[in-house]
Amino acid sequence: MALTWRSFDFFDATQVKITDDDTRTFFESNEISSACSGSDNLFLGGYDGQVRIVGSSWKVVRSFPAYDSGPITHMCQIEGTSLLVTVAEEPGITGDSVNQPVLKVWALDKPVKIKNIDIPTCLSTVVINNGKKPFPISAIAATEDLAQIAVGFANGAVTLIRGDLINDRGTRQRTIFESDEPITGVELHVEGVLTTLFVATTSRILKLIISGKGQSQQPKTVEDAGCGVGCMAVDKRAGRIIVAREDAIYWYTLDGRGPPTAYEGQKKLIAVYQDYIALVSPPTPTGDTDVIRRRFWGAGADNIYTFTLIHPDLRIIAHSETVLSDVKHIFQLWGDLYILTQDGKVLRYHEKPLQKRLDMLYQRNLYTLAVDLAQRCGMEAQQQNIIFRKYGDYLYQKGNYDEAMTQYIKAIDSTEPSQVIRKFLDTQRIHNLIEYLEELHERHKATSDHTTLLLNCYAKLKDIDKLENFIKSPGDLKFDLDTAISMCRQGGYHEQAAYLAKKHNEHNLVVDILIEDSKSYEQALDYIWHLDPEAAYSSLMKYARVLIEHCPKDATQLFIDYYTGKYRPKVDVQATIGTFPVTNGGFVTGAATAVQSLGHLLPLPYMSGASGQQQTQAKSAADDATAKQEVPAPKYFPPRPRTAFSSFIDHPDEFIVFLEACLKDDNVLPEDKKDICTTLFEMYLHKANEKNKGEQHREEWEARAKALIENNKTAAATSTKDIKPAIESSNVLLLSHLSSFPAGTTLVKEQSGLLFDIFRSYTSARDTRGALKALHKYGPQEPQLYPAALAYLTSSPQILAEAGDDEIAAILDRIDRDGLMAPLQVVQTLAQGGVATMGMLKPYLRRRVERERKEAAENRRVAGQFKEETELRRKEMLDLQTKPAIFQAVRCAQCGGGLELPVVHFLCKHSFHRRCLSSSSTAAAEEYQWGASEEDETRVGECPVCARDNATIRALKKSQEENATRHELFKDDLERSEDRFKTVAEWFGRGVMSVSGGD
Repeated sequence: MALTWRSFDFFDATQVKITDDDTRTFFESNEISSACSGSDNLFLGGYDGQVRIVGSSWKVVRSFPAYDSGPITHMCQIEGTSLLVTVAEEPGITGDSVNQPVLKVWALDKPVKIKNIDIPTCLSTVVINNGKKPFPISAIAATEDLAQIAVGFANGAVTLIRGDLINDRGTRQRTIFESDEPITGVELHVEGVLTTLFVATTSRILKLIISGKGQSQQPKTVEDAGCGVGCMAVDKRAGRIIVAREDAIYWYTLDGRGPPTAYEGQKKLIAVYQDYIALVSPPTPTGDTDVIRRRFWGAGADNIYTFTLIHPDLRIIAHSETVLSDVKHIFQLWGDLYILTQDGKVLRYHEKPLQKRLDMLYQRNLYTLAVDLAQRCGMEAQQQNIIFRKYGDYLYQKGNYDEAMTQYIKAIDSTEPSQVIRKFLDTQRIHNLIEYLEELHERHKATSDHTTLLLNCYAKLKDIDKLENFIKSPGDLKFDLDTAISMCRQGGYHEQAAYLAKKHNEHNLVVDILIEDSKSYEQALDYIWHLDPEAAYSSLMKYARVLIEHCPKDATQLFIDYYTGKYRPKVDVQATIGTFPVTNGGFVTGAATAVQSLGHLLPLPYMSGASGQQQTQAKSAADDATAKQEVPAPKYFPPRPRTAFSSFIDHPDEFIVFLEACLKDDNVLPEDKKDICTTLFEMYLHKANEKNKGEQHREEWEARAKALIENNKTAAATSTKDIKPAIESSNVLLLSHLSSFPAGTTLVKEQSGLLFDIFRSYTSARDTRGALKALHKYGPQEPQLYPAALAYLTSSPQILAEAGDDEIAAILDRIDRDGLMAPLQVVQTLAQGGVATMGMLKPYLRRRVERERKEAAENRRVAGQFKEETELRRKEMLDLQTKPAIFQAVRCAQCGGGLELPVVHFLCKHSFHRRCLSSSSTAAAEEYQWGASEEDETRVGECPVCARDNATIRALKKSQEENATRHELFKDDLERSEDRFKTVAEWFGRGVMSVSGGD
């Protein structure tokens, strides 16, 4: 144990001085049978059945009799509440000599007066059942809500009490475990609706699962080794059970036993305090006490107890002392740990501040242990770095520079780099300095001065290969790339800066250097064309205007390829950005300046220039560049074309080329096509309105704009209703108006079907020829143009003279032929202008009157025919009802043979052999012949020859009757009819408008 455990004094031990005489007398009288702490108070149970409450002033502030007789053996206070649980043994209720343990729950905040004494309210009283066996309680455990209490007895039985002890609504008891071994400890672990009970005996550790209804499973042995009474405790912070044995401290969870902590020695009592375990060891047995102890203590050497506080995770003995009396109780109160000895002394143990504990470790140079202690105490990382730095200083003083640098690197986040750099400026320690500077770069804490200093350190060692490997190293950066590139650019080494940027895939920086520094626009465009789609897009959009300005054709083609999904990165074997030469100026000079800014800490010589062999190799690689190679098109989502519109400002020709190429793309989305067409139409009109370009130039671009609208019209005509035209009509109208392009207005009105508006625009402008041209073109599609044209042409003498009488006659003829206006409306229209003459109207009226006369005569003729046919049918019906029927047929209408009896005759003058008819037809005929009633008329059989015609008539009649109730059909037919009176007459003639039911 001496080799593995380190002893310290992390606690201040003091004896509590009790100033109150009565309280001190009670402590020293050895009348305390049990004790517990909670809710900032100490609760003491006496052998006289009294409960005494000790406050922070170590004075009994309250006492009350809990039991009439018998000592209080166990107590438990529910932290954060006013509930106190006490257990004592009292005589049986039936007068038996066997004492029974009685459990009571007290509400300390609810006093009641009994015999003029204020005592707390007893919420519940439960007699604990053990089969009336005279065995004392050895252990007790309760849940925080007092819904479950486990009681262990010395005879090996465990009783579980369940119920509402707080509200005294009854309890249930059940013996859930029995064994031949005494119970030494019980602990309850609640998780959800399941409760796990850990039971310790003298030879076993067991686990029982208790369900929500109190039913327990069979006990499961966790380990075949038990513990003594008082050697089992619970660590609530870690959720584990702790058991102390002579060889070690054991840990148990729901999953089983954890790794034990070896700590040899006998244990009498155990308790958990924060991360520590408090142990009470009994005296060494008689005969084993060493001679020195017996010589020093005399006869009292056999009564010396040892109290120890250990930190099992750190393997630290935080405090150890001898106690000259038996330790009866260990409790936590007011943030400290206390022990109560048998002679009535109370010892207080207060943990020292963390800094003092760390100082103790510093004194022994136990820095690794100090780090572990700081981490377990939750010390901030910045404070932990102080320990690393102290450890590094200790190792540095010992001359262990490599290990010291390891600790300095751990503390790099909160250490000023210059403090470490100063220690390792010696040439013999430059390797350590390089290691530290590289770590600064790895953690992105290096400044430009640190980068320059690191490069000069490489030069100091004349390790050019390592220097270039550092600059050209693949993978993660080992230096501040922006600083290195910035220094190269500021020193005029643009090729070197471009190399660094390209090497580390900083494509944006490469393009920045080529355009802003080298002004190599074509090379920049070519470099962009070699990038993957994502990287190419960001650089292309950043310098789009510059590239279009200096490389209009190639830049436009790159835009077209990228936005149409045809972009393919070029593959060239080039060395235009090759190995950069290292000279005696520029970059190294900046490094020397950086060193000086660090306080002239490291006087390094400048780096020597690179050999001409490197330059020759770079030139040779550039001369051996091969031709471009095409690669398969990468998968990417082309951006929306509108994102490139702003890049073509002040470059309308290139913009038009781009838009036309995008429009030809088959994969363009409908919404993008609308943007492209609208913008392209605007650019066409912009080109058409350019000054000093001539009329031919204007007509050419207007023709393009017109063709674009006409294509839009064709697409709209052939598309479905869900697909909208490429250019919205409102945009075409607005752009045409702003650009003085009347053809666009006309075309969009045609596309939108606004034919009447086109005609109206001509009439508003008094353009009679245009109005007549629009009438001839759109009249067949829009018949209402003829009435409007009639009103316009007869509005003034000048318009009428310009149009001519023939146009008026043609319009009137079309109105008459198609029935566009009533005659009265025609007369009123011509009369409004006061220009038309009767000579213009006479042919129209003559044709109209003659046609109406012919229609009236024809209607009278048809009415007379219908009337005669109706009278004829009525006469036939009357004859059938009043006159006898004469049947003169001599042949069967079915088989054509001569008639032979029996014969069936029908009133339709058809006769049949009875055998030629079906059974149903014959039965119907007989029923009819022998006087069927009128009510059964519908059931009489029909003539097979006339049955089909009769069925058709009945179906028509039924259909008319059904249609009589479907008013929507009549309404729809009436709305679509040109002659509504005729439609009403037809429906009336069908009989569907007659009143049903005979009313």
